[in-house]
Amino acid sequence: MADPRGGLANGKVWSYSHGVPRRRPGALIPLEFRILECGLEMQTPTHGFHGFLLARALQDVSDSASLIGHGTLYKALARMAKAGLLESAWEDPASAEAEGRPRRKNYRVTPQGATALARARAEQPSPLAAPAHAARGIA
Repeated sequence: MADPRGGLANGKVWSYSHGVPRRRPGALIPLEFRILECGLEMQTPTHGFHGFLLARALQDVSDSASLIGHGTLYKALARMAKAGLLESAWEDPASAEAEGRPRRKNYRVTPQGATALARARAEQPSPLAAPAHAARGIA
């Protein structure tokens, strides 16, 4: 699948050659929508939320017996922070040490994230009831 210049021949990669729908700029996928909804409900003026707490909240909201995959969740959190929808900061190491646990990365929904959620709600009330295949991006 390599092209003569040494890279991948994108036309031979299935997802590049079979019309896989791409996300339109600024659109939220269902997981991002749920992260913003739960994040806004969980954060206070002085405290944000951390990934495991968010995973538990997402589990409760979706009535699922299992937590969302941590790889999926943390990649989404990183992508959303990079896009400016969330801000993140590591907690003070002394707090974690005092409680005998690893440090947590805390997140907060930014004003840009709240605006994106409001815009998405105007387009679609809530993807929480969306079928599982829709949450995975499968049409």
